[in-house]
Amino acid sequence: MFVLAILFSVFLSGCGGGTTESVEGGKQTGKSVVRFATWDSDENLTLQQQLVDEFNAAHPDIKVSLEAYGSEYDTKIAAGMGAKDAPDVMYMWNYPTYKDALEPLDAYLEKEGAEFKENYYETLWNYNTADGQVLGLPVGYTTHVVYYNKDLFDQAGVPYPKSGWTWNDLQETAKKLNNPADSVSGFAFSGTPDPYDFEMFLWGNGTAYVDDAGSLQGNVNSGKSIEVLSMFQNMLKEGYAITTEGSGATEMKSGKVAMFTNGAWSIGSLKEAGINFGVVELPSFNNGSAVSIVSSSGISMSKDSKSKEAAWEFIKFWTNDEANKARIDYELPVLKSVVESEKLQEDEIKKVFYSMLEKSEGYTPASFKVENWSETAESLGLVFEEIFNPSTMMDPKAVLDEIAQQ
Repeated sequence: MFVLAILFSVFLSGCGGGTTESVEGGKQTGKSVVRFATWDSDENLTLQQQLVDEFNAAHPDIKVSLEAYGSEYDTKIAAGMGAKDAPDVMYMWNYPTYKDALEPLDAYLEKEGAEFKENYYETLWNYNTADGQVLGLPVGYTTHVVYYNKDLFDQAGVPYPKSGWTWNDLQETAKKLNNPADSVSGFAFSGTPDPYDFEMFLWGNGTAYVDDAGSLQGNVNSGKSIEVLSMFQNMLKEGYAITTEGSGATEMKSGKVAMFTNGAWSIGSLKEAGINFGVVELPSFNNGSAVSIVSSSGISMSKDSKSKEAAWEFIKFWTNDEANKARIDYELPVLKSVVESEKLQEDEIKKVFYSMLEKSEGYTPASFKVENWSETAESLGLVFEEIFNPSTMMDPKAVLDEIAQQ
């Protein structure tokens, strides 16, 4: 019975989050073990393993093991949380869904001092917080901008767009660039836009999907919301814009679209395609603002971790200046100190994403306010399809009034 008890104890200690000692060569090392889950793969995963190895070499009392979940990330994280066997540290984005299983980090941040937290861009904390508690440290982000094909602008003799322009300016520019004879469209946007992303256009016009209580009524179907959806639909009706299955990047790479909106994800593919492109801040509405949604990735700690102090040491390492610099080729740094040292505010492309970040502070996505966001997002997706599908082109007011009743 004693042997069975020992074996059972060893089995439990090997189940992940409860592990506090590492075993190497059949011997207990006395190291705190930290399981770290990532959603990355391929070349990014190689870099991450190198960083993990660097941390382990500098911390002889801690052993971090990297677990790559890839496309099964959410499934495995949810299963681990349900079994109270979640990784000690994990990448995070969907805080409203996972918040109850995450360790609040406010006390840890307070111990680091005010300067530690102030080095992050303020806008990002809103995306890594739920129920008034910080649940993750920002790791990377992107805002949205307008991409434009410089060659098409030059051929049409149209000046490049500049910061401070409006949606009226964009529409007039798109009309000048539209060239049916060469199958060139002035502007492109997704025919079934991601509801999470699309809310930024409502914000720019002084409205949102829901109020602070999560109510759709009077918000998603407000006059200002209808104005936004109608504007996009009218661009289609007038023939100088098109809808796409994606963001419009594919069409720009083929030389058939002059402008589209997207995050930093399109930079690499447009460069690889040899497109002579520029980026500019999103337009503002009349008497409105240029506001972008933020797609932010964070790094969080499991509430059930038995190695929380070691986990926090690794989290600090993963988000420090050198780690930000190491990942600079595939995610925008979140630390002001790195932006300054790497002179990113002087980069013709990247500085626009930071400008949009600073302009977008204080906005909370509906996904953080609505309990059943997945259902609401699905309904909004259907609404967008009804409004933007060329075969339907339904009246925005009618379909928005209908969804507001849900």
